[in-house]
Amino acid sequence: MAKPLNEREIVLGILMDVIEHDVYSHIALGNTLSKYQYLDKKERAFITRVTEGTLEHMLEIDYILDQFSKVKVKKMKPVIRNILRSAVYQLKYMDSVPDSAVCNESVKLTVKKGFGPLKGFVNGVLRSTARGLGGTEYPKDPVAELSVRYSMPEWILRKWLAEYDMDTVKKILTYFQKEKPVTVRCNTSRLTLKELVQRLRTEGVTVKSHPYLPYALSIAGYDYLGGLSSFREGLFAVQDISSMLVGEIASPEEGSYIMDVCAAPGGKSLHLAEKLNGTGHVEARDLTEYKTGLIQENIDRMGLENISTVVQDAMVLDKASMEKADIVIADLPCSGLGVLGRKTDLKYKTTERRLEELALLQRNILSVVCRYVKRSGTLIYSTCTINCTENMENVQWFLKTHPDYVLGSVQDKVCSRLQDAIQEEGCLQLLPGIHDSDGFFIARLIRKGAR
Repeated sequence: MAKPLNEREIVLGILMDVIEHDVYSHIALGNTLSKYQYLDKKERAFITRVTEGTLEHMLEIDYILDQFSKVKVKKMKPVIRNILRSAVYQLKYMDSVPDSAVCNESVKLTVKKGFGPLKGFVNGVLRSTARGLGGTEYPKDPVAELSVRYSMPEWILRKWLAEYDMDTVKKILTYFQKEKPVTVRCNTSRLTLKELVQRLRTEGVTVKSHPYLPYALSIAGYDYLGGLSSFREGLFAVQDISSMLVGEIASPEEGSYIMDVCAAPGGKSLHLAEKLNGTGHVEARDLTEYKTGLIQENIDRMGLENISTVVQDAMVLDKASMEKADIVIADLPCSGLGVLGRKTDLKYKTTERRLEELALLQRNILSVVCRYVKRSGTLIYSTCTINCTENMENVQWFLKTHPDYVLGSVQDKVCSRLQDAIQEEGCLQLLPGIHDSDGFFIARLIRKGAR
């Protein structure tokens, strides 16, 4: 029988999947922790912190390694460079782990993975790094320095600095590297917020109210979500406050027919179904049966009946749905540059060309799904990014090419704390580090009444 993997082997496996095999980090980490639920809370916490921390600081770690290794990171064998990366993260950011333990465990892992001849190299690099880490010199160029210190690709920084001032960009970068609590939405169809707070506290969860919405909470101090009976019973949904604001800005009336065209995993669809108070209907669409299956799992858990799923490509016009919906939610595929604090590896996988391709994809989808909105109905366009190309520029293009739409006001849909986030009358741009949320963009577009 195979010997169970230790924490460092598990970390290495996740890093190899994410960095070398292009698996998204939140998927790789989630699947792995699900597989190793027998580990205790401390071991699971170590795996999560070292994995996420190594990915978050990877550009800085590589910069440091290149100063202490004769073999540059790019020329190292993949297994070796990822053993070294996770070790340098521990040396620099985890005081609770002695330097000697980091070095010794890394050497053991090198041997165990079949690279025994390189154990001296690994040991030498890490001991040199441990001795010289405090004297690391960073680049003199301001953008290059930001790139290394915050492990953010320079092309992203230059794009942001063209749109925001340096102070704002630094706040964004700092926020991404902070530990963030999980934000949840109370399932008000099942219980009151007060009842949910009491239930969570009996399960040992630390609970704090959110300043933007009365039914939102920040939670911390638990092992994993599946271990909470309140989660399994559908008493709350995990959803960032920025995503909840889509439901607030959509502001559905009871009895409305709502279509969410890129709905997985279903947070916005479920929120809107709750807002309908058992009336109307929400149709949650996505591209594949796998994605609609994820939505259905959440529907079943939350116990809502006025919502269904449909497999439908948002790029393909569904003639039967033309002018059928009171509200269409178009939360479209995007670069994800507003959620880099939660999906850290996206910054390494996204390119400037890919960003331009996504902006065009968004325009193509909007041109299709806008036809599903009734006269005087509402189209909500949203992305989890903070760059103008995918946000305001697309809204301006849409209004120019679709004269039957106008911007609707969002001022009365959001709390006073978010008035500074309103870019134009019907557009909200949330910035991480400036607002208490992920980076997110929401535009409220109204289709004109009479033909």
